[in-house]
Parts: sequence; structure tokens; C-alpha cells
Amino acid sequence: MELSSVQAVVQRIADIEYKVGIKRPGGGVPGFHQMLRNEMKSQQAKGHGAVQSEARTTEANAQKPSVQPQPTQKTGSLPEASPKTPSLAPPPANAKAPDAGAPLPEMSSLADNAYVDTIRNVAEKYGLDPKLVSAVAEVESGFSQDVVSSVGAVGVMQLMPETAESLGVDPHDAAQNIEGGAHYLRKMLDSFDGDIRKAVAAYNAGPEAVREYGGIPPYSETQHYVTSVLDLYR
Repeated sequence: MELSSVQAVVQRIADIEYKVGIKRPGGGVPGFHQMLRNEMKSQQAKGHGAVQSEARTTEANAQKPSVQPQPTQKTGSLPEASPKTPSLAPPPANAKAPDAGAPLPEMSSLADNAYVDTIRNVAEKYGLDPKLVSAVAEVESGFSQDVVSSVGAVGVMQLMPETAESLGVDPHDAAQNIEGGAHYLRKMLDSFDGDIRKAVAAYNAGPEAVREYGGIPPYSETQHYVTSVLDLYR
């Protein structure tokens, strides 16, 4: 109950006592009132002091510098190392620089072959893919003009003397040999409606054998030859 309510009740009791003639030691109603006022002042003083004390405590805490807890390092642990940029290993002693004469995209089998321009020119002349002419030359002789087979085929494109004569070229001259071989390959493609497999087989085994078997003849040499040429051509 609040002090004001207590004061009202006490005042009411005092009034009744006064009317009926009851007097209390210490001054009656005025003395009681004085005691009550003194008690109220005492309570107020205590409350005010408590508020001030709490306020002073709060202010003091606010003025204290805040100290952030520092992480502790475990005994024996080492500071974390900063990441290092990985060092590049030196190239091997036998490493080779990129070949300036790397294979041409459209004629990969030619490499640094001395007959690149000749093959390009005759391929254009006869409407052929230079890469196909190059593949036939590589399988036939490895681009060597000095190769002569056991049956007499001569040079880079391995022309038989009779075939070279019918084409009007000298098989012992490298440029003419390549032109004769490209010309003959064009004839084979025309004979088999542009079928590259049959044309390549006919270049090796002759057109009659291809017609007879309706495709690549069952000769192991010819079958291997066709596979090798097409592998280089693709």
C-alpha cells in the first residue's frame, strides 16, 4: 500500500480518537503526524539515495574502457604461415622449343616436307584435297623420290613406268611424279563416283580389282593400305 493511503487511514483514525477524547503519548494527532512525516521523509531519502547510487554505478561502468578478450594460443602451436605462391619448376634440360615448321592444319602428314607447294598446286589443279594427296604420298614412299618398289614403281607417288607414260609425266622427276599421281587419283575418284575408299583401293590394286569385288579387294596389303591412307587423311 502506498504511503499516501496509509496516511489517509491514520488521519481518519486520529480524527476519530480526537472526537472521543483518546490521546496518545507523544503529542496526539499532531505528534503522530510529525512522526509520519518524519518516516515518509526517511523513506524518500533512502529511495533517492538508492537511485543516485545506482545511477553512479551505471555511469562508472559506462566510463570504463571495454577490453576485448584476446584469443589464446595453444602451447606449442606455431603461427599460421601465410600462403606462398608456388614456384615454377624449370623446364627439363632436354625440352624442345615448339617446332616452327609444325604440321599445316590441312596437310598434317606433310610436316616439313619439301613437296608442300607442289602438292598444293597439283591438288588445286585436279580439284583434290591436298591432305588426301599428302596421305597417299606418305603411305606410298614416305615422301622419298629415291624409293623404287620390287615391281618397279618409282618415286614419291610410286608410279609404274607404264602409268607415268600414259599420264605424260617423267616418274623420275619429283614434281612430275607428284602431278602424275594426283592426276591418277583424280581419275580413280571419277571412276567410283567420288568414293574415297574405292578410289584409294584402286590406286593400290587397280580399278579392275575394285570393280571385280565391288569394293576393297580382299588383299591384306590393299586393306592395310586403305586404312593407313584414310587414317592420315581424317
